Amino acid sequence: MRLTKVQVNNFRMLKELDLDLEENLSLVIGKNNCGKTSLISVLDKFIGGKSSSNNFTYDDFNSSFKTTLFKIIEDDGVSWEDIQSKGIELYLFIRYDETDNFFNIRPLFFDLDPDNNMVILKFEYTIESDRLMSLIEAFNNYYSRFKVNPECKKSECFDYFIKDRHRRYFQIYKKAIRYDMAHNTASDGEYKLFDATSPLDVSKILSFKYIGARRDTENKDNDGTLSSLSGKYYEKTKPNEESPTIQKFEDALLETDISLTEIYQGLFDNVIKKVKKFGGIRENETIVKFISTLSQQQLLKGNTTVVYEADNYQLPENYNGLGYLNLISMIIEIETLLSEFRNDKDSAAITTDINLLFVEEPEAHTHPQMQYVFIKNIKSLLQEGASGADGKKRIDLQTVITTHSSHIVAECDFDDIKYFQRVTPSSVISKNLKDLEIEYKNERVTQNNHYKFLKQYLTLNYAEIFFADKAILYEGETERILLPAMMRKIDEEEDDEKQAPLLSQNITLIESGAYSHIFDKFLSFIGIKTLIITDIDSGKQVKKIDKNNVERTVIEACPVDEGTLTTNGALKYYYYEVSLTQCKDRTQLAFFTDMQEKDKVLLKMDGKWVANPEGNLMLIFQTKGADDYYPRSFEDAFFQINRLFIINNLDKFISLKKKCKVGRKAEEGKYQFDPYDLAKDCIDSKASFALDVLLNSEKNGKCSYSNWETPSYIKEGLLWLRNDSEEKL
Repeated sequence: MRLTKVQVNNFRMLKELDLDLEENLSLVIGKNNCGKTSLISVLDKFIGGKSSSNNFTYDDFNSSFKTTLFKIIEDDGVSWEDIQSKGIELYLFIRYDETDNFFNIRPLFFDLDPDNNMVILKFEYTIESDRLMSLIEAFNNYYSRFKVNPECKKSECFDYFIKDRHRRYFQIYKKAIRYDMAHNTASDGEYKLFDATSPLDVSKILSFKYIGARRDTENKDNDGTLSSLSGKYYEKTKPNEESPTIQKFEDALLETDISLTEIYQGLFDNVIKKVKKFGGIRENETIVKFISTLSQQQLLKGNTTVVYEADNYQLPENYNGLGYLNLISMIIEIETLLSEFRNDKDSAAITTDINLLFVEEPEAHTHPQMQYVFIKNIKSLLQEGASGADGKKRIDLQTVITTHSSHIVAECDFDDIKYFQRVTPSSVISKNLKDLEIEYKNERVTQNNHYKFLKQYLTLNYAEIFFADKAILYEGETERILLPAMMRKIDEEEDDEKQAPLLSQNITLIESGAYSHIFDKFLSFIGIKTLIITDIDSGKQVKKIDKNNVERTVIEACPVDEGTLTTNGALKYYYYEVSLTQCKDRTQLAFFTDMQEKDKVLLKMDGKWVANPEGNLMLIFQTKGADDYYPRSFEDAFFQINRLFIINNLDKFISLKKKCKVGRKAEEGKYQFDPYDLAKDCIDSKASFALDVLLNSEKNGKCSYSNWETPSYIKEGLLWLRNDSEEKL
């Protein structure tokens, strides 16, 4: 029996969230403030430790629902009957098969269709029509009496009114909902209500526990976090009374009690005598004694100290780093909760059908290597935890881990990942990364290894993109080294108080080489603002005789003013649909050299990239300079715009081949300087060239790199990326 999907409506920013869960482990990732903690909170409030009482606040309602509720209160033409979600809702989709025990879920069945193997639990914090009318009447009376501030908006007044009164009108309901097989959704029209008279018992079907991110692992001098957990661990995992270990423990306690009782008589002798004197106690009547009564749990809780050994010395737990404290405390908490799931204290007790464990941000305080180790071993730890001491399977366990760690993502199973994307300020959606594989199988370029490459490349090198607000895809070594410097130049030279500096924004840089088109569907998937920096790669067709003395037409690289087409795969790919409508040949160079800046911004519509200034993807490539020169590559463009910088520092550029160094023409007394030839033939190492640029940079005033210029097309792209630093949601 498995929980296959969690659906949440109108809870905080989870306006309409559908989260698919894997059979064993699901890894939920996403940027900060995208609803991961809210998911844990709504589960805890409905089915966790807080489910016994109403712990919802008015701020738990999604802002869009608040607006709708007020419009109804104000009679703004919004029909209450037409609203599908009338409050906070939680749907749990449970799949079962013939191997499962139906005893607990049988009351949830609506039919005996053998093909229907799904039941749905629904929890809601909602307001019924009669209570809505009472709310409207009460608020109108309140508003007519307490118009204290004429400038106070009615909506603000309603928020103040309902904040402390919502529990009078909203109520918690628990239901079983019919599953609509045809549409793979819940059919709210038919349900069974969980109440005092109902045989339905949620606690027998589902158990939810979690380990929060705010774990008490600070290594304060007098704080024994791990030591205090030992009592709790023992309480939940205590073996059978017949266990030799328990018997030995109890024998030791009894011997200790006897010894301590004798000592107590001496310690408290003076007190006992005074009690006798003041209490009028007579000889051979009531006798006051202090005895030792050590309990197993209290002994562990108050008297167990976790230490670690170093150089044969025992040191207290707080001498460990926070990372180790966090890791050890997590393991203890996980083992404790697994024991609760298994009902280890009562082997005769029946375990729940589904056991859901959440672990929030396990990476706290831990270094990358420890994060790798954690995610590598967590599955086996949980599988062992689903079994009892005898090794037999005891519980069906599903685990959800939320994380901000790119290191954990890099080591996890790609198919386990659930990506939370914030699409509006008050709405989040969940996406399954394994669905990308289907997208790539249907891609226009029928190379089935694209998805495999992307999966390996991202997890091994650039997993941080899952937590970024923006991304830059660039081609090679020169851009990789110089891009941070160019971003700093933009921040220093183009000061704009309305825009956050580029270096302060959450931007991930990815080296994509000549394969940025492979990222096509992935960029659509994560939906973040992305800048692709590429080259125009001009070429021309020439006829050559091959080794078999056969004349063939080949494409040869050439300066832009001599070219007729582009060989750049990214340009041809992303502008496939756009260029076909404007050119007979999508590789035609003129299409790109004549392109306006606004046409370089693309938006994905119906599976196709189209030019749209509101898009979140921009492809930039070389543009014509002030002297009408059109560069072909980044290095070409850098030489062209920084002619004097190169000449003035020529002897310091060890990356330029000596034979290509610029000389003087005796008859003209001028420097020879051909940017295209320099870029094509004279750079010994692109990485060394980029380092030469940085080493020869100067600072003038606020600008750290004042003696060279950023190529215009890159400046154009970086300004586009910087602007609207609040991501377009």
